[in-house]
Amino acid sequence: MRTQELLNLLAEHTGKSLLFEYSPGKLVNANYHITEVKHLQIDSVDCGARTDAWKETVIQLWESPSEIGKTEYMTVYKALSILKKVGRMKPYVMDSEAKIEYGNDEFHTAQLFINDFEIGQKELRLKLAVEPTDCKAKDACGVPEPATTEVEACCEPGGGCC
Repeated sequence: MRTQELLNLLAEHTGKSLLFEYSPGKLVNANYHITEVKHLQIDSVDCGARTDAWKETVIQLWESPSEIGKTEYMTVYKALSILKKVGRMKPYVMDSEAKIEYGNDEFHTAQLFINDFEIGQKELRLKLAVEPTDCKAKDACGVPEPATTEVEACCEPGGGCC
């Protein structure tokens, strides 16, 4: 999700609670705080000696140990207020990828992509996911792409094999 898309989504749901699902069925606890917003410029060289560059917005979440047991989640309104304040201090690159940085005792700290969201009656749930690493220069490095195979529906009526 791009930064502009995230800000627009938040602006549409300010009266709801903001929840983050870091793994299927696992939520960042209600005692989270937005502790940092990073505006990153990535300049990279891949293993095929090709260069690339892009920008990211990384929003860091932290669970406060002094608020363990808290049950009310931060409102979308409050989160958006924090992000707007950051944007006034350091403007966002609106087409940059928005990521959430998070970790706890059961989940390694990672920068997570916002892959999806659910809008409930009282909550906005951002669904996060880790993207696996990959070779970006498969052609230059001689790494074959995984073959895709079509499964024949041969045992269906008219399939021709039964």
